Amino acid sequence: MRTKVGQGIGLVLILLWCLFPVAWIFSLSFKSVEEAAAGSPQFLPKDPTLDTYREVLANDDFQRALINSFGISLIATTLSVILATLAAYAIARLDFTGKRVVLSIALAIAMFPVVSLVGPLFDQWRVLGLFDTWPGLIIPYMSFTLPLAIWTLSAFFREIPWEMEQAAQVDGATAWQAFRKVIVPLAAPGVFTAAILTFFFAWNDFVFGISLTSTTDARPVPAQLAFFVGPDQFNAPTSTLAAASMMVTVPIIIIVLLFQRKIVAGLTSGAVKG
Repeated sequence: MRTKVGQGIGLVLILLWCLFPVAWIFSLSFKSVEEAAAGSPQFLPKDPTLDTYREVLANDDFQRALINSFGISLIATTLSVILATLAAYAIARLDFTGKRVVLSIALAIAMFPVVSLVGPLFDQWRVLGLFDTWPGLIIPYMSFTLPLAIWTLSAFFREIPWEMEQAAQVDGATAWQAFRKVIVPLAAPGVFTAAILTFFFAWNDFVFGISLTSTTDARPVPAQLAFFVGPDQFNAPTSTLAAASMMVTVPIIIIVLLFQRKIVAGLTSGAVKG
């Protein structure tokens, strides 16, 4: 009994620790600029207002940044998942020289510091004409998300019995049909997990977004928030930034919920009965 009570108290404390910053930003987004700029503001707004949300929605640059973030993140996620699925299947199913080397290199790339690549990419992208473009951000995102997606998917492919693919081929399916109609559906939990990780990386990125763009043509939302202007140079638009942050967070929550349902469905349909 005491153990359960202790676990419950610990869980509540962890939730409060993790959710309090989010609750503070949510409350701050309903405060006026004057109240947010006041020293030591109270948690709940004295006079809640939606002016900050109206201001954000009326900002053309923010609207353009939302389009950029959605487009770049979806393209990078789609390409990464497709390539990672094919590569992970080959690594999990085929025996070839250098398999461990490939996995080691992929893991090293995934752990490589992002900041160290900004300078070289900045110069190279300007020469190649990729600076301040969607491909100029999609390529770096894929470079860092592909290795992680390959590691995630290869683990799922290893758990799928080889006999199921052989049975499909015995029934007349080609190797590609067996892969597409049997293996990929069974690996659906890994596919959606890789998609979530890839989308999160692209959606939340700030370093590449602020360094490889100079206009709103390709600048994503996290980078665009840095260009919000307050009433003067000494006061940041705190409440406006909080409202924009909440608007950016809501789509992520919705996407996570949708992917979680598909992951559960994939786990159920992909279960192998012994």
